[in-house]
Amino acid sequence: MGASSNGQSDYVYIWDFVVSKSSVLEFEECYGPNGEWANLFRKHTGYLKTELIRDQTNPLRYITIDHWQSEKDFAEFQATFKVEYDELDRRYEALTVQETKIGTFTTIS
Repeated sequence: MGASSNGQSDYVYIWDFVVSKSSVLEFEECYGPNGEWANLFRKHTGYLKTELIRDQTNPLRYITIDHWQSEKDFAEFQATFKVEYDELDRRYEALTVQETKIGTFTTIS
């Protein structure tokens, strides 16, 4: 994606998930670019997009990549929408058997 309109690099937040076999469709709907997580993120103007990527060798493993204009925007989102974020996290916790934060990154132009 490169630098955002203000010349700064995007802030990217990446998670690794292993999903239970019975939850694949629901997980994809909820965690995809038009799912409930992305809809919540859209409530903040600093959110750019979400990517959902499935592992080719393990179809129960996914990576989510959430793009934000800046780390500050993501932190503001977390502070403002903490209750809604925590509620979604609890509601969909049972869809996964493993959840690992890979890390936070910035894009290179």
